[in-house]
Amino acid sequence: MADQQSQSEKQRSNVPPRGPGMGMNFEKPKNLQKTVVRLFGYLLLFKATLIFVLVLVVLFTLAGLLGPYLTGVAIDRYIIPKDLAGLGRISLIMLGAFIAYTVLQAASGWLMAGISQKALKQLRKELFTHLQELSLRFFDKNQAGDLMSRLTNDINAINQAVSQNVTSLVANVLSLFGILIAMFVLNVWLSLATILVVPLMFWFTSFVAKYTRKGFQRMQKALGILNSTIEENISGLKVVKVFRRSDSAVEAFRKDNQETYEAGFYAHTYAFLLMPLTNQLGNLFIIVLAGLGGFLAIRGLVTVGLIAAFIGYSRQFLQPVRQLSEMYNSLQSALAGAERVFEIMDTQPDLQDSVNAAEIKDVKGQVKFDNVGFSYLPDVPVLKGMSLEAWPGHTIALVGPTGAGKSTMINLLSRFYDVDSGTISVDGHDIRDLKTDDLRRLLGIVLQDTFLFSDTVMENIRYGRLDATDEECIEAAKMANADHFIRQLPDGYETRLSERGSNLSQGQRQMLAISRAVLADPAILILDEATSSVDTRTEARIQKALLRLMEGRTSFVIAHRLSTIRDANHVLVINDGRIVEEGNHDQLMAKKGVYQNLYISQFKGQVT
Repeated sequence: MADQQSQSEKQRSNVPPRGPGMGMNFEKPKNLQKTVVRLFGYLLLFKATLIFVLVLVVLFTLAGLLGPYLTGVAIDRYIIPKDLAGLGRISLIMLGAFIAYTVLQAASGWLMAGISQKALKQLRKELFTHLQELSLRFFDKNQAGDLMSRLTNDINAINQAVSQNVTSLVANVLSLFGILIAMFVLNVWLSLATILVVPLMFWFTSFVAKYTRKGFQRMQKALGILNSTIEENISGLKVVKVFRRSDSAVEAFRKDNQETYEAGFYAHTYAFLLMPLTNQLGNLFIIVLAGLGGFLAIRGLVTVGLIAAFIGYSRQFLQPVRQLSEMYNSLQSALAGAERVFEIMDTQPDLQDSVNAAEIKDVKGQVKFDNVGFSYLPDVPVLKGMSLEAWPGHTIALVGPTGAGKSTMINLLSRFYDVDSGTISVDGHDIRDLKTDDLRRLLGIVLQDTFLFSDTVMENIRYGRLDATDEECIEAAKMANADHFIRQLPDGYETRLSERGSNLSQGQRQMLAISRAVLADPAILILDEATSSVDTRTEARIQKALLRLMEGRTSFVIAHRLSTIRDANHVLVINDGRIVEEGNHDQLMAKKGVYQNLYISQFKGQVT
């Protein structure tokens, strides 16, 4: 839409160069605890299964704790006394504990995978649904690639953390407490000596965590910007090639790729510090235990089996600490992604139905703009006191230079944006007092740039009314003069279109768009440069289809080719957000004003 694009260009010109994290314009949430609780709320949707999983985790954790204790018992009671029968019995008990540990751990992991995938399915559904509810202002301000990154990369980061780490996190925490309890039960002094290392471990982990989380947040945002660059250059590949801008596209990608690399390097550098340093702290843990345990054994205060059990528990104690350190990287990435996802979900739509929104029935199609003012950017007005009235069955043509405000009028009538001042009404009802879905159900829109989906021709037509039968879709195509070319396609109405319908000509795409509008059977029809991109012969065929579609409907036609609107009931000449002339074609030509100049410049190559 020409004037909206002009405003978007002005907006972009006032935006500073992009840097890390500039893809979104939200205030970044700082409450990590709130993010964790909110994310965990999706798991609580499956509370019964989750409780069962936690029971399994407790059981396999207890089974894992039996190993070192039984090892100590085996040494003191059976190996030193050389009791082979007793050693065989306790060996079988140990084998049973290990098998139980493996089976219970596998079962809990399998169930947790199902819970996590269902929870993430719900999160994806809510995020995508919320995106559908947001107004166009939101998408004007935010890059499509960054939004896609939140739906894919950020959700995937959450997926990896939740599906793989939740049970491990619980098991490791339980193991830590269980091992500490077991150690204190066996010997208080050895326990007190060995746990002196624990505060040092957790202090170091929290210190590194602070920088790791910042790094992963920066990396997720850099990935969003990189995705935007990729998406724009792939979608606009033809433009890139036509203007020989491949080198500049590669350079833009290189810069964003470099930022992603630097952010990732920063995050993972701190993350990788955890493992080797916790290993060294673990070695210190064993050294302290071995030294003190040996001293106590020489004095006869502890047995060899007890020392063996303590060493076993110390190794088990280090294992969850190491795993928690490893999980921390994944959890930090997941929480950074969750914050970015919740930022979108917390964004309220600019346009919402009022509490007392009314339904409109028996629509006639009277449309009235009453002193409407509007701007996309503050203090940059696009419409200035616009007033007009369109009667049922009449065709209103909007003409004027690019950026004059024509498409903005259509945006406001469709309630993609709300007016800043004045009112727009349909059949005497302010459109802000109507349900948005009901309002848009009244409208049929055919744009210059037709958007078709990667689906069959039939389904693209059916998009105008999803409950329509195949026969109704075919009848709509016939009214739009599209049936003939559709039947010549390889699979007729079942031919699958490529992305954006690129395997059809512009004229064919327009006729499918008209078919879609015919099927919708709107009371108010909007044609925004519907024939400007096709040749004269195709335009004539499309024009016939449009005339059929416009019969009995209130129609708004935006056209630069003035020959297409000669039969309009009323022509409005728009310039700089105002109506500067109005009347039918003959009346405007007789005025010898702006309209006549536009008309003559198109057909005779001169301006009077």
